[in-house]
Amino acid sequence: MLSLVEFFQDLGNPLLSFLPKALLVAVMSAVVCGVIGSHVVLRGMVFVGHAVAHSVFPGLAIAFVLQGSLVVGGMVAGVLTAVFVAVFSQNRRLKEDSVIGIFFVGAFALGIVVISGAPGYSGSLQNFLFGSITGIPDSNVYVVAGAGVAMLLLAFLFHKEIVAVSLDREMARSAGLPILALDILLYVMVAVSVVVSVQVIGNILVIALLVVPAATARLLTDRLGLMMVLAPAIGAVCAFVGLYLSWAVDIPTGGTIVLLATAVFVLTWVLAPRHGLLGKLLAQRSVADGEERAVREPVAA
Repeated sequence: MLSLVEFFQDLGNPLLSFLPKALLVAVMSAVVCGVIGSHVVLRGMVFVGHAVAHSVFPGLAIAFVLQGSLVVGGMVAGVLTAVFVAVFSQNRRLKEDSVIGIFFVGAFALGIVVISGAPGYSGSLQNFLFGSITGIPDSNVYVVAGAGVAMLLLAFLFHKEIVAVSLDREMARSAGLPILALDILLYVMVAVSVVVSVQVIGNILVIALLVVPAATARLLTDRLGLMMVLAPAIGAVCAFVGLYLSWAVDIPTGGTIVLLATAVFVLTWVLAPRHGLLGKLLAQRSVADGEERAVREPVAA
């Protein structure tokens, strides 16, 4: 198995220039998804992230046919779908998940029709579904970096407003907040976060990078601000270690990162001090011991 020192040597090898690019994109994706994913977990909109992850397909397909940037094509499709979902969801006659399901399958079907007519689409479809660390061009690294910084900046600037809408929509509406605009903003941030992660981790598994680190952080703290620090940190560590293990053992990068993040979540679910299984059992035992002592003390007196 490749040692960690040898992995760092490979990162500096000019013949393996794709490897540091993959690491950079993986870590940037994990950081962006960790921050935006905190809002996704808080709001309980995991299905939205799943739908957006698939709705970028037609943009990627059109970009592939036109030989353009897959990242830009995916972003355009994801943003358009996010806007449509946000607008149509304002009609409370239909539940949000119904609207999401309609646009999700419609967008994915459009992508299938578009890419099926392109020669050699099978290999690109496989890269899209499962990720490809060897296929990240330099231009996409710059696009991912720019989009990531923009999403983090928007998340910081509109943090209070998005949280207010997530916690109580009616209260936020009565306070004069633009509910539709904030919904669109959050959906767009989810869409962009998904697109920047697709290249390394793949479309099938990308929702895990958006949700799992944030859910893990949720078990560790009750404070949203700290959660939005822990989630990207957990995701970045999993991305680095996952890429190292996949390179050392020659296993798929996306699957390795997701399995590692899932293992961290399971361990946290068991061992978290306050909200983990072990912590709750210890708290219950402490309460039971206190009640038992309270009963015994009067008897001893």
